[in-house]
Amino acid sequence: MHFIFEVRIKPGYTAERYAAAWIRASEIIQRAPGAQGTRLHRKIGDPDVLLAIATWESKAARDAMESDLPAAVRAIIEAEAAFVDVRLIGEFEAPEWTVLP
Repeated sequence: MHFIFEVRIKPGYTAERYAAAWIRASEIIQRAPGAQGTRLHRKIGDPDVLLAIATWESKAARDAMESDLPAAVRAIIEAEAAFVDVRLIGEFEAPEWTVLP
């Protein structure tokens, strides 16, 4: 499953600073059972909007990590909260339809 959210960087902060914190938190989260990677994308034409995608073995695995969030991750999230607006886009199943080259 994919957990997808949008991050809007507030004026006076930078996407690079947020990305550094996001990487630190993601490296810790990826130790959780069922974690399958994260990606952070910058929006074309609007460099202060990012799309974050976290991939998990299942919703249950992601929910289990969220219910026992490591203190270090919680601290990173709290430290960044004043500088960004985060909007959950949603939780999506693995693709049912795929076309690859």
